[in-house]
Amino acid sequence: MVLFSLDDMDRKVLRELLRDSKRSFRELARSLGVSTATVISRVQRLESSGVITNYTVQMDHEKLGYELTVITEITVSKGKLLEVEEEISKIPNVCAVYDVTGLTDAMVIAKFKNRRSLSDFTKKLLSMPYVERTNTHVVLTTIKEDFRMVNAI
Repeated sequence: MVLFSLDDMDRKVLRELLRDSKRSFRELARSLGVSTATVISRVQRLESSGVITNYTVQMDHEKLGYELTVITEITVSKGKLLEVEEEISKIPNVCAVYDVTGLTDAMVIAKFKNRRSLSDFTKKLLSMPYVERTNTHVVLTTIKEDFRMVNAI
């Protein structure tokens, strides 16, 4: 992986896009105090370098009925971790899959509308080849859930 070096203008453009990517280049330029051409060229450079990979919306999952968030630890056998993680990542309710250090091999974050869906998910994981065991934590209160890192850029 090649690191991309951001200058101050790149950071400002990214912060503005992270706050609201629906704004036009003209609006972004106005809020940054630069020309529209500057914003366009910066965005194109960030896209072509792979820093910006997609544009999306941020949703309130609970308002859509996804009231259960879980963090599931998974232990995988026989060196098949990447294959198992790839399969898990295809499950629609899965938000994130991570290789981790420690007593388990992977962590999965997923969201569900009800206990039955969560139960089906857990049973699906346990039926997968090479999954030895799972340990699921149900989130009781979400204090912060925002992967945009607006203030860290």
